[in-house]
Amino acid sequence: QVQPIESGGGLVEAGDSLRLSCAASGRTSSRLTTAWFRQAPGKAREFVAAILWSGARTYYADSVQGRFTISRDNAKNTAYLQMNSLKLEDTAVYYCAIRLGDGTFFLEARWYDYWGQGTQVTVSS
Repeated sequence: QVQPIESGGGLVEAGDSLRLSCAASGRTSSRLTTAWFRQAPGKAREFVAAILWSGARTYYADSVQGRFTISRDNAKNTAYLQMNSLKLEDTAVYYCAIRLGDGTFFLEARWYDYWGQGTQVTVSS
């Protein structure tokens, strides 16, 4: 059982940067895929970025490519989402998701096994 816990959300202005953290408790010794999803009011949950255990390979949604960076610190059992050049449309609840597996990217929420409670990111003009 793995429990992701997100933190780092807040209120920022457009163009600012923010870094989200996802700390994983429980059994974290297995090979894991970690992803970030987001959900804005009235919208479906949307894939943002993922990082594989193998080689720390990453994948990004087109909407955040070039602006967001996903990374991890294995020693701290923590993944990060560095968000730069934030836009109004980035406003959402951001969720950390973990899948017990490796080797390929999964872009749909249904493939992930564990979810955090979410952290609110609000971007103002």
